[in-house]
Amino acid sequence: MIEIRNLCINPPLLLAPMAGLTHSVFRSLLMQLGGVGLLSTEMLSARRLPMENAAVSPFLVSTEEEHPLSYQLLVADKSHLAAAIDRVHQLGGDAIDLNLGCPAPQVRNFGGGSKLVDDTDHLRQLVAEARAHTSLPLTAKIRLGDQLDEARLKSLCRMLEGEGIDLLTVHARLRKEPFSRKPRWEWVGKVKKWLSIPVVTNGGIFSVEDGRRCLELSGADGLMLGRGAAIRPWLFHEIASELYGVNLPLLDVDRPAFYFYFVDQLEKRFRPERRLGRLKEFTHYFSKTYPFGLRLASAVQTSSSVEEARERAGIFFARSSSQPILA
Repeated sequence: MIEIRNLCINPPLLLAPMAGLTHSVFRSLLMQLGGVGLLSTEMLSARRLPMENAAVSPFLVSTEEEHPLSYQLLVADKSHLAAAIDRVHQLGGDAIDLNLGCPAPQVRNFGGGSKLVDDTDHLRQLVAEARAHTSLPLTAKIRLGDQLDEARLKSLCRMLEGEGIDLLTVHARLRKEPFSRKPRWEWVGKVKKWLSIPVVTNGGIFSVEDGRRCLELSGADGLMLGRGAAIRPWLFHEIASELYGVNLPLLDVDRPAFYFYFVDQLEKRFRPERRLGRLKEFTHYFSKTYPFGLRLASAVQTSSSVEEARERAGIFFARSSSQPILA
């Protein structure tokens, strides 16, 4: 369990912000499966957030069950923070996360994500501005840096703690390292020793054994799951049960039922033009639980409508009813 300000994260398992994935439907699916301690929105532009219509925006649509919920802000200019944070307050957010780690070129060109850590003075002012405008838990997510530089990383982490960050999540890879690169969990252990605030590890956790090994190497206070949970949405349930001893109902994993629930909820919550792209994004990951899942992914990716994708997925599931679940 992690306690920061008025928020209790129990179990200490956090959902990573993922573009096109961590929307209302996916969050609801995770809540039904159990085991997630803190949900997250997708990355939200601090500049655009105050103008978004929560009733129709695919980034803000949510239900009462989706709590606790953290809102992750993409910000480059501190002048956008006050209005964005006020909007999070209006929406009933439970925490605010600052994106300091995204390595995507378009994000860096905007001046946000991992680009922010290149200018310590600017970043310090930005974090101080955010802290001054909210009493909610304020968290941040970083990578290890451009290269392995212990002194630079230590200075960054201590500055973030000193300016009021309540919890730090560390994606255990360098900025330019691809997801295929084995994460450096032991470096999160260094961060943990430098700070008094909770430290969470992100990156490379696809199974209970991955989670166990990560905790052993990092000594982290919790885990943040991203792609692993998109591939196997029940991963939170498994880790919560096996590593943290949470008493959860036994799961009867019915993959087609999960998938069609996802499709049904997309149609209920999002406008027609917002559905197919999100279904394709989810299918890209979820299909990996099948030995021949590429066929499902390809069938959905080449569909021109949700109805066609649903029909093609049904054919795949009918033909794959006896295929095992991949770990």
